[in-house]
Amino acid sequence: MKKILVLLGTPHKNGNTVKMLDTFLKLLSAEPEQVTVFDTYKENLHPCMACSHCAHHEECAIHDSSDRLDQLIRECDLLVVASPVYNLSFPSPLKAAIDRFQRYFEARFSLGLRPPIAKPREAVLLACAGSPSADGIEIMEKQLRLCFSVMNTQLVGTAAWLSTDKGDDGWEKAKSALERLSLAISA
Repeated sequence: MKKILVLLGTPHKNGNTVKMLDTFLKLLSAEPEQVTVFDTYKENLHPCMACSHCAHHEECAIHDSSDRLDQLIRECDLLVVASPVYNLSFPSPLKAAIDRFQRYFEARFSLGLRPPIAKPREAVLLACAGSPSADGIEIMEKQLRLCFSVMNTQLVGTAAWLSTDKGDDGWEKAKSALERLSLAISA
């Protein structure tokens, strides 16, 4: 049974991002006990302060949810990043979580841990954009690939729902992308 960790980056519990996530998890036939949702809007993650503590210790010095996030990442088999596009990137609560991945760069390059996370995992990006442009999603993919490069994590695919500002027009195309992604993960 795969353990699935969802990094959720939306404040809208009935919005497009959650619709994509719910559809994807159903397509995977994921059981509720397999899925842990790390809701970045509910967690109290503070921004990385570049204090360099993680360059000398395999931990974060700021006492908040970052150590719990680290544990969840280390345990999961599949990492799902589900997010709307805000200004060509992630919303700030999700970006704060992603910035906490700095500890893995420090573990790799300062502490010499190769890889900083022993267990390999796959990751997917589920993204919604009000615009018809995929520019923000491409930027988000680049950010994740860089982070994942030292986390023993491979971004295996992205499903995008574009033009959400126009309603459900692009939903069928997004649903098809989710179906292809779920098949790739299940294979």
